[in-house]
Amino acid sequence: MRGFDVGYTAPLRASGAARLPAQPLPPLAETAPERPPSRAPGARTPAAAHGREGRRLYVIDGIRLLAALMVAVHHYAGTDRLDQPGNPVWDRPVSEIMPTVFRFATYGWIGVDIFFVISGFVICMSCWGRTPRQFFVSRVIRLYPAYWFAIAFTTAVIVALPGMWERLKLREILLNLTMLQSGSASPHVDGVYWTLWTELRFYLLFLVVVAMGLSYRRVVVFCCVWGAAAMLAPISELRLLILVVNPVAAWFFIAGLVLYLMYRFGQDLLLWGMLGLAWLMGQMELGRRVDAVEHVSGWRGSALIFTAFLLFMVAVALGYTDRIRWKWLVTAGALTYPLYLTHYLAGTTLINRLRDTMDPRLLIAVVIAAFLLLSWLIHRYVERPAARLLKRGLDTSFARLRNAGPG
Repeated sequence: MRGFDVGYTAPLRASGAARLPAQPLPPLAETAPERPPSRAPGARTPAAAHGREGRRLYVIDGIRLLAALMVAVHHYAGTDRLDQPGNPVWDRPVSEIMPTVFRFATYGWIGVDIFFVISGFVICMSCWGRTPRQFFVSRVIRLYPAYWFAIAFTTAVIVALPGMWERLKLREILLNLTMLQSGSASPHVDGVYWTLWTELRFYLLFLVVVAMGLSYRRVVVFCCVWGAAAMLAPISELRLLILVVNPVAAWFFIAGLVLYLMYRFGQDLLLWGMLGLAWLMGQMELGRRVDAVEHVSGWRGSALIFTAFLLFMVAVALGYTDRIRWKWLVTAGALTYPLYLTHYLAGTTLINRLRDTMDPRLLIAVVIAAFLLLSWLIHRYVERPAARLLKRGLDTSFARLRNAGPG
């Protein structure tokens, strides 16, 4: 079997597992300054007027880590598969072992959709005033160092602690280093990597707008065109169109883009309408996932959590959280990506080996704490130095390409 809770992943050996249903910066400078859009009465003036553009949104870092923790707890204690008798992680239904934790953990998968919304917001914010080259370099140095380490770490855990997850073939592991394995219909070393394929497709689409130069009008048009394509793609049954526009995740990214426009230019009726449409389409996608994959959670609870998150993001966009400037949130945000990449296969393997040694709730807390420590080590000793080396090398390569003559 190729999956376990989060999409396409390494085969699971345990016989008790159930089948898997098919299944988280910057523009060219404008040649002339664009007039900001008109705002509704009482709306804020543009972010630039208040000097907010260069400020770090600390609260976003905190939300990202919270979303990653939601996903981790879900994978450890809240999936339909874990609630089956004889499941390979706990060996008996998790709802019998820790019923209260299970009830809350069943909704942790929404953390992935929260990632997508935040990604739309942060990518748009980071892209403003950048070139496509800068966009490309920033994405490579941000995504690949921790990802390469996660592949090596997860593979090492599977080899060292065999019996639960089956190691992929060497050629499949090597292909995973490209982050393009989904495009080749190959399995992931760890099932959580499916979201990276979704992110990459968003980057490719948004790169078109970055190349043109980001502006209020262009981002609005991009959201409208992408949204229209996302609505039409499923009924068109055109596989290439569905692949490119990614209707399952499109509206979450669009919500993030719209929220950033609110942050930068202030609110207006058009942006509220686009955000409302993104909410309507997003809650439908949540319901579809509940019915097709999750089963143990409900649409009402999922929609409520998603709505509360969007309302909080509206508060961020309108400046109500600007006073939150806790420095530790920066570190929290830095832990998010490594935690997400490493927690699943390795974490469930550890739980499988240690489940009889302590209270299951304590075990989950210990495992998560261990992966938070590992994430800090990855950020400090892998991401930082590797990012510097990659940036230096890529900047040199692009400079050489730019200066190369016809000969």
